[in-house]
Amino acid sequence: MMGRLGIARWCAALVLAVSLLGGPARANDRVDDLAKMLVPSASDKARLSAVAALGRLDDRAALKPLVGALRDANPQVRALAAAALGKLGHKAALPALKHAADDPDPTVRKRAREAALAVAKANQLPDPWPAPPPTTTGKRKHGGRAGFGRQGHAVVQRPDLYVTINSVADDSPGTADKTTRKRHGQILRQTLASSFQDSPLVTTTAADARRWGLAPRHLDLSVTQLSVSQVGPYIEVEAQLRLAISDRSGKMLSFLSGGAKVQVPKKTYNARYLPNLRREALENAMRGMFQKLLAHLRDKRHS
Repeated sequence: MMGRLGIARWCAALVLAVSLLGGPARANDRVDDLAKMLVPSASDKARLSAVAALGRLDDRAALKPLVGALRDANPQVRALAAAALGKLGHKAALPALKHAADDPDPTVRKRAREAALAVAKANQLPDPWPAPPPTTTGKRKHGGRAGFGRQGHAVVQRPDLYVTINSVADDSPGTADKTTRKRHGQILRQTLASSFQDSPLVTTTAADARRWGLAPRHLDLSVTQLSVSQVGPYIEVEAQLRLAISDRSGKMLSFLSGGAKVQVPKKTYNARYLPNLRREALENAMRGMFQKLLAHLRDKRHS
């Protein structure tokens, strides 16, 4: 039999364990804080940061604010919310994702369809968009072939840019150790590589470049600033990036720069969240630069 002292010690240990693990109340507080950042009056960067953070919580409580973000005015926010709902995998998101699959923005439509398929698969539900049955497109006459143009032909989208990521580095001022700086570089590489994979007009494969006669553009990416500061009632993490573009001979062609900020209310800030906040700032900065990078590379193709 456990005495009163033993029971008291066991209860104290349980409370300590729950507090160390973050507990449901703390997780719900985090969702509430992020949901408050999704108001229309918040900046685009703040809303993008909030949606990215909600997608990483893996918490059912994030379902409602993410579904609401599918109606955001910014298509990047809507696309990110759709992808986050796909990872969350709750079937309650299916109606909203099906509706978002008709979004005016092509990227949002793509993300919503992918997310709906992922949710259906995770819950062992039927495919939201089953393949239509095969149809006959033409009839043969007198043993001849069906007329030209009556058969569907797939249109191959050829890439118009060939890029490679040479290097990534965290060169920001501060006392971060080598392991942390390496992790920051990996975040940038993964984010940029993922963005390239999602763009059908960009290839990172040498065979594709040879096939289409594309000249390579080599990218070297660095973090020039990764700071933490208090701005009014918020703790703000700011990331600034610099991207150098060179040709096949190593000749430097041009530079691009960009950045992003992530804010959380000071009253709910916890230093344990700092690595995640830095990740969000780096990812958002890279995503924010991506379209600018593509437009710049296309503009400079014949330079």
